[in-house]
Order: sequence, then C-alpha cells, then structure tokens
Amino acid sequence: MKKITCFVPFQSDEQVKQTTQNLQKEELVGDIHYIQGDIRSTKNVREIASKANTPYTLIYTKYSTLQFVLFALKRMVDLLEDGGSDMIYGDHFKKEGENVTQAPVIDYQFGSLRDDFDFGSVLIYRTSALKEAVSRMNTDYEFAGLYDLRLKVSQKGHIDHINEYLYYDVEQDNRKSGEKFFDYVDLKNRGVRIEMEKVVTQHLKDIGGYLEPTFKQVDLSEGNFEYEASVIIPCKNRVRTIEDAIRSALSQKVNAPYKYNVFVVDDNSTDGTVDKIKALVAEGHDNLIYIAQDKTWHAIGGNWNVALHHPKCGRFAIQLDSDDTYADETTVQQIIEAFHKENVAMVVGTYQITDFHGKELPPGVIDHKEWTPDNGRNNALRINGLGGPRAFYTPLMRQINFPSTKYGEDYAMGLRVSREYQIGRIYNVLYHARRWEDNSDANCTLVEMNANNLYKDRIRTWELKARIQQNKNK
Repeated sequence: MKKITCFVPFQSDEQVKQTTQNLQKEELVGDIHYIQGDIRSTKNVREIASKANTPYTLIYTKYSTLQFVLFALKRMVDLLEDGGSDMIYGDHFKKEGENVTQAPVIDYQFGSLRDDFDFGSVLIYRTSALKEAVSRMNTDYEFAGLYDLRLKVSQKGHIDHINEYLYYDVEQDNRKSGEKFFDYVDLKNRGVRIEMEKVVTQHLKDIGGYLEPTFKQVDLSEGNFEYEASVIIPCKNRVRTIEDAIRSALSQKVNAPYKYNVFVVDDNSTDGTVDKIKALVAEGHDNLIYIAQDKTWHAIGGNWNVALHHPKCGRFAIQLDSDDTYADETTVQQIIEAFHKENVAMVVGTYQITDFHGKELPPGVIDHKEWTPDNGRNNALRINGLGGPRAFYTPLMRQINFPSTKYGEDYAMGLRVSREYQIGRIYNVLYHARRWEDNSDANCTLVEMNANNLYKDRIRTWELKARIQQNKNK
C-alpha cells in the first residue's frame, strides 16, 4: 500500500532524476511532486495539501539529492502510526564531497518557536493534520508558509523527533557556526523576518501566550546607590582580551553628578588572565573592583549575580563581555540617559561586528529593530538573542537573578524582564562585538550548538508557560 506522497523542491534535472530514483525504491512512496518556487510559501503549502492523497505527506526542504537509510522511511511511518504523532523528523547524515558525518538534531518543545529550528530536511506529516492546519492558514506569506504550518500543527497535535540516523543529504552550508550566528538579523533577510514575526504573533494569540503592550511601571529612585552605573565584566581565561575590555570600560566619561565603576569577576582563570587584572588594579583605578570567585560553580550567570549583589554595584548594571569593547567613551552615559528618559527596567543597545582589531565584519551593525515597543517581547520568543550591550535596573535584577549558566543567561533575563516591563532601545552603535577564534560561538561543534539551542528552547518553554499562566490569572 502506498502511504506517502512526496513533495520536493525543483532545482535541476539531475537532482530531480536522482531523488526520484531514490524515492521510487521506497515501496511506501506513491506520487512524487516537484514544487516550483520557494517551498516555504503559503501558496506552495496549500498546493501540497491539495495534492496529498495518502495517509502521510513527506516534505523535503533542500535543493539536493535525498537518499534514505535502508528501511528508515518505513521506520518513520511505523512510529507515526504507533505513536499518534502529527509530524515527525529525525537525525541524518550529511555529505560533504566524499565525507559523511552524523548530523543529530534536537527535540521539539512547546517553546521551540524559532523559525530557524533545525528539523533536518525531511518532514513527514500526518496528512489529515496537515490539511486541518492548512485550513486555518488565513494569511498568504512568501517565506513563512512552512513556519505557519508547523506552528498550527503543534497547536493541536504532536511534533516528535526520532533520534536515529535515517537519511543522507548534501550539506549546502559549510560555514563555521560563528559565521552563521547572525543570519537571523542580517538586513538582507528583513522581509523574511517581518513575515515570521506575524506568524509567531498570531500563534501566541492562538495559544494564549500573547502579551498586550501594557507594562508595569518601574521606580528608578528605589534604593541608595553610591554609583549610578556599574560595568560588569565576567571572565574566564581571556588573557588576550581582558585588558582591552577593562581599559574600554575605564575610559568612559560620565557626566556629573553621576559616577560609575567597573566590576571584573574572574571565574578561576588559569591562563594568565588574573595577572592582567591585577596589573590594572595596581595602576590605582579607584573605580575598578576585582572579584575572584571561589571554586564552586558560577558560570557567566553566577558571575553576574555576585556583582549585582555587591554593595558597591550601581543603580544600573551594564554588560561588557571580556573579549569585546565599547564603541567609544560615551556608552555608559548614553545608557544612563536612556534609563531615565524612558523609565524602563532594561536597556538594549546596538552593536557592530568587528574582527579582533576592530575592523567591521559582515553583517556589520546589529540593531535588532524587530524589538518594537508594542511587540518586541512577543517577537523575542522567535529569535535567539536580544542585542547588546544589555543593561539592567539593579534592584529588579536582585529579585530575579541570572541563571547560573554559561550560555543563554542574558536571554533568559531579557525574556523574564520583558514579561512585565518595557525594555528601552538605543540605536546608536555602543559596542564592538569582536569575532575571533576563541569566541564561545565562533566554531562550535554540532553537539555544542545543539546543546545551546536545546537550552534556549527550554528557556522559551518556561517563559511561554509563565506568560500563558499570567494571562489566565488576569
């Protein structure tokens, strides 16, 4: 019995020939349709729904040859039939020339709202669930149709990951992780991002997780602070960059009556970083505070917490990573002014990607203009970052605290703050984010990237559940 209708994006006669031959070897495969144009469009998703005439529908999303592991397609169908899933996807192999490597993906969660969630290139839907979801797709998108489809399927059904290696496809993007990291904010993708925001906003409304643009007021006069602002620099093993970061922070010019200081929190460095810090302390900077962490677990989030709760922490705590620098001597002053002008609990600036020596690198300026006053906190559940530098109102942060993790701690805090409070924005370039070989995301292994993305999806899941509950309690 033919159980699967297949839909494949059309690119070349050779790709069509090879993929057709491979799919025709699979006894469960019925019709094979080649889709013209962008397979992500709503028009093409509707065409898929109209032509699907078997219990299951396979959508292949790459412009390269597809080949299944022996009996893997049957395995996927068996699991769909046995488990009642409405969409299923699996781990796979990627071919790069003669090299074949494993490409595991991660489990889908309630908060897996990123439009760039990596399912691999083979998606198999229960056709009845696909058709039902398409019947609720009321807006035509050029790029966001597949995204709209899977969110609507997730509202009433289950999306499951098979952690088995099921097929081969050709790797088409061989960039390092650091070169891919900013794709979601690249200006050339602006039209795509606008569509994706519309889709996720409607999804949040459908499931009760949408937040109206009404915010709690924050009292910026709370507490007695000797310093108006503190620059927080958490670090571990940054001997090549820590001096640049500290000197950048110490070079700031703040207008009277405001004062600021600089916290450097070292988490047991072993590469000479501590010697660099102590040498700067010995220069006699009276606004430089060095904290040496004990041997227990802290990570970046824990390093932030110890500075936030220090009695000399300023009213506003401003981020500076240990391998980055501020754009000029006005960054701290601009952030202080933004807090008071906008009366907000958090401020996010604009940064520029540079190399180690400060030369601009693509995509250049990252302004996160998708963070709008009305919808930024909803759209934040779709994207993987909030921009920088980030600055926080200290009394509120002392109530919440950062998670003690080394990745995603700032994103978790930003989501949590935005649940209740407005976040202010500065669109001047305040910060130079330096890309070099030792960046934490410069050249991650696939296992490391998966772990990072799994955790950020978990953060989104917790936050989304909290927002739904908050709406129910109103």
